[in-house]
Amino acid sequence: MMLIMTLILFIISLIIMILASIISYKKFIDREKNSPFECGFDPKSSSRLPFSLQFFLIAVIFLIFDVEITLLIPLILTIKIINIMNYTIITIFFLLILLIGLYHEWNQGALNWAI
Repeated sequence: MMLIMTLILFIISLIIMILASIISYKKFIDREKNSPFECGFDPKSSSRLPFSLQFFLIAVIFLIFDVEITLLIPLILTIKIINIMNYTIITIFFLLILLIGLYHEWNQGALNWAI
């Protein structure tokens, strides 16, 4: 019975994927839509220029600290539930890891804006 259900679900999903690919097929290919700019003129330079590695590192550091802020929210919500000593140790340990990571990035020069 389980094999028949799995087979039916597989066939239904396959039919839906085939229908979606048939329906979404572009019949009219426009040169302007395929160009990097759609404002009516050709670009003066390539749109595939490399970006700054330093900007990429700053963006990654921002994302890391942004995710870590979401990890701090449960600590705030559980302050009434857990023992205050355990809460203090966990919070200090977590913040210490953040500060060590920030110090490491600072020593590696990833936070320097001047080239």
